[in-house]
Amino acid sequence: MSADGRFAPSPSGPLHLGSLRTALIAWLIARSQGGRFLVRIEDLDPQRSRSEHETSQLNDLRALGIDWDTEPVHQSERLFFYRDALGKLQTQGVLYPCFCTRAEIREAASAPHGALAEGAYPGTCRHLDAITRRQRVESGERFALRVHAGSTRIDWRDRLLGEQSGVVDDFVVVRADGVHAYQLAVVVDDAEQGIGEVVRGADLAESTPRQIHLQRLLGLPPVTYAHVPLVVAADGGRLAKRDGAATLAERDESPQATLAFLAHSIGLASGRDRVEAAAELLGEFDPTRIPREPLMLG
Repeated sequence: MSADGRFAPSPSGPLHLGSLRTALIAWLIARSQGGRFLVRIEDLDPQRSRSEHETSQLNDLRALGIDWDTEPVHQSERLFFYRDALGKLQTQGVLYPCFCTRAEIREAASAPHGALAEGAYPGTCRHLDAITRRQRVESGERFALRVHAGSTRIDWRDRLLGEQSGVVDDFVVVRADGVHAYQLAVVVDDAEQGIGEVVRGADLAESTPRQIHLQRLLGLPPVTYAHVPLVVAADGGRLAKRDGAATLAERDESPQATLAFLAHSIGLASGRDRVEAAAELLGEFDPTRIPREPLMLG
């Protein structure tokens, strides 16, 4: 399996320390195995993506000495690949239109549904007959496209989380506004770019069964996963602006000092208060020493 890795930020704001720590770990894992490291800009959502955020994100990575092997690609320029994948799913007969509003989805998902996890979509629109579907589509009613997953159970081993298992609900691959969904785009991109190990935040672990299911439907190569524990605020919650010092620009220290802080959090650069570039950490990096618990700031 390929040792190539990637970091794939959404250009919707500055990178916080958790994202930078994940990028560093992803870079170290790929480089320590002799793999390539790629950056992909996940800018499918035009309402949230900003070029200035992309620029600041790339500059922050450079400031830490995290480099990449090819020019960053943009999901917004890769729609052909997603449409091709959708065509394959359509041919298999696993797609169906979902007309549910967000409120209807929340109400339906709040009820128990057997093996599906709490909050999963129960397949409401899957049970519509063909005539009703056609009439609602022809009337101009907005709809998303979902994959009929059949409550498939997926088991996998995560480098950091260990043995994992989940049941796949009927998930969205095209949103009601026509934007290709994250689940579809990330699977297609990782395969097309030759990524062998996906390193990302632990908050995305619940997406993994859906993505493995898509890989299998599309006949794509499997990848391995490493979900990095999050960096959290002092109260254990997600980092927010009120927490302060959560981004490189907000910290009252040099990028080299922040890099040392991040290195210490994964058992590297002991006794050093500065690390000039990520490459200095490669010689002592051991992925088995990455902590399995969230890193708390403050």
